[in-house]
Amino acid sequence: MPERGFIEVDRVEKVFDVRRRTGFLRREVRRVRAVDSISFTVARGEMVGYIGPNGAGKSTTVKMLTGILTPSGGRLRVAGIDPSRERTRLAHRIGVVFGQRTTLWWDLPLIDSYRLMHRMYRIPDARYRENLDRLVELLDLGALLDVPVRQLSLGQRMRGDIVAALLHDPEVLYLDEPTIGLDTVSKARVREFLRELNTERGTTVLLTTHDLQDIEQLCSRVMVIDHGRMVYDGALTGLHEVGGAERTLVVDLERELPPIDAGPAARVVKVDGPRQWLAFPASESAAPLVARIAAAYPLLDLSVREPDIEAVIARVLSVTGGAPEPPAERETVVPGAPSS
Repeated sequence: MPERGFIEVDRVEKVFDVRRRTGFLRREVRRVRAVDSISFTVARGEMVGYIGPNGAGKSTTVKMLTGILTPSGGRLRVAGIDPSRERTRLAHRIGVVFGQRTTLWWDLPLIDSYRLMHRMYRIPDARYRENLDRLVELLDLGALLDVPVRQLSLGQRMRGDIVAALLHDPEVLYLDEPTIGLDTVSKARVREFLRELNTERGTTVLLTTHDLQDIEQLCSRVMVIDHGRMVYDGALTGLHEVGGAERTLVVDLERELPPIDAGPAARVVKVDGPRQWLAFPASESAAPLVARIAAAYPLLDLSVREPDIEAVIARVLSVTGGAPEPPAERETVVPGAPSS
């Protein structure tokens, strides 16, 4: 059995004070609860998806788990370490990739960033060379090591950031939008690499993303957060069932025909000449549906389109009622007057 509680989050909350002017010499302080009493555990070696609408609190959670932010309340432990109290000690056991921000030095060649990581983390020379060679080969970065980071494409930089996060063999890897802006080939390469990393090295991975294919191809468990509160924690198939999510099978026929009769497994939602779109439950395999159509209709091509992750989340929230937005707490402050 895998170890439970490698990552432990117990009734954690994070409150920010947002100030704005409301008049001459007056300003209002608005308390915003970005994370509102969430709890979960992640076992050693798990790969878990952590999703939600924009502003739901995903990145704030990751920042607390890395020690960048201190929780306003509750208890956090990563590998038995309190991130906010022992951030330096924890840094040697975790790796972090923020899709919107790079950890690489902008004007330096890529290899120089890795040499700096080598010194910062005090990685033994042999281990550094072994990890660098393996990671560079797996992520196809050999020809880019002498290129300044500012000259790399977004996809190249993202792969470079992943290497930087893994040079010191972290036990936990936090990925915040790791495939954002990547082309299809780069996404496939990164996903395959992460799958191998988790399988072969047992690295624990917490993944936030807006790409549902990232979750489907990598994670068996998914957590949904909304307004800072957990609204779902379970299998991906269960998420689809709760939200009633649907995938779309796009069928190109040899000629224009009446709507396809796919039986109870699917329904035709659109017909445009010889092309037809059929919706079927996202929790079901497309194989039986494809086989049925291929046996009865003259086909030219088939493709499956995944549901948009925002649509899946919206469906789940509509079914579960979601998490109500916590009421804002306001306080008017007058300069020179005491405030609470």
